Amino acid sequence: MVVDGRRMPAVLVALALAVLAGCASVPEPTSREFVVPVFPPPPEVPRFYYERTVYGSADVRLDDENASLRRLVTGEGRRTDVMDKPYGVAAIRGRVYVTDTIKRMVHVFDLPKATYETLGTDPPGELRQPFGVDVDAAGNVYVVDGTIRAVLVYDAAGRYLRRFADGGALRRPGGIAVEPAGNRAYVVDAGGVDSDRHRVIAFDARTGAQLFEFGSRGTGPGEFNLPRDVAISPTGEIYVVDGGNFRVGVFDAQGRFLREFGSVGRQTGQFSRPKEVATDRDGNVYVVDTAFGNFQIFNRQGQLLLDVGGRSNRDEAARYMLPSGIAVDQDGRVYMVDQFYRKLEVYRPAALAPTAGFASPLPAAGSAPPKAAAK
Repeated sequence: MVVDGRRMPAVLVALALAVLAGCASVPEPTSREFVVPVFPPPPEVPRFYYERTVYGSADVRLDDENASLRRLVTGEGRRTDVMDKPYGVAAIRGRVYVTDTIKRMVHVFDLPKATYETLGTDPPGELRQPFGVDVDAAGNVYVVDGTIRAVLVYDAAGRYLRRFADGGALRRPGGIAVEPAGNRAYVVDAGGVDSDRHRVIAFDARTGAQLFEFGSRGTGPGEFNLPRDVAISPTGEIYVVDGGNFRVGVFDAQGRFLREFGSVGRQTGQFSRPKEVATDRDGNVYVVDTAFGNFQIFNRQGQLLLDVGGRSNRDEAARYMLPSGIAVDQDGRVYMVDQFYRKLEVYRPAALAPTAGFASPLPAAGSAPPKAAAK
């Protein structure tokens, strides 16, 4: 007898059958076949496949035989630590960090190791309102806290290291981008409707020293109106989501304005409510739009390449209500967070085989991953 893909010992099989023999038979549940979303859809050549959904720890951690048998006998659901209000996401080598503004911590889903952890729950590194998150090449994690108004830093094992920008420099911090070498961090400060301090501040990520800032409130080139997030391209260019101006501004590493792209509208290539941004190793730019319920991919010149996902009032694969965070890992896998459906979804580039790179064990093809009971 096999349960959850694992062969059960004979004594456990006998116990399960003995219990089930006294139960009335029930009809087998019927469900429609799950069709894996692909973008763009046929007959176009695929570029991204939906790969998996993560609601909580049970969608990552491997199950054991005894727990599987107990649920089979008792009918209880699998317990899981779920996300209450996920916001930002960062990923490195299959290890995914998701901030949670209600639980006041960071969920850590290690996909290749099939493990789940948290960070930011214990002093002195206790979080209160984590928003943006990023990770450097060494695996150090940088979390922006909107209540503390600082950036808290943890090592790859989740141990608290230090904090910076807690001297009053930040008013409404949100997104963060850290250079792979961990030398410099760029933090978005949205300012607010009653402030002209709509800007990005560059810090020395090791010492916490404030290096410079760029941007001010306005509509002109290089100006911002409620900036939301920031990302660094492989060539060192800085991309800033300028939410109130419905565009993305591009700057050099010293904050000098280079160009911008995007405009307000409801057509592909335009923005309605842009939120977070990420870049891949080829320099392409990924922008989440909360109103569209998708992310759009642009080349470095701002030309639209593809849009992925869609808005829906039903929780389905590649469907969103309030998408927020986005990240791209070294393999080109894309990770997107939805606040309303409280989920993380993963997309695989078509050029990457399902088991290549930092892939983890996936559900059987043609079946949607089940939801576990919340804890």
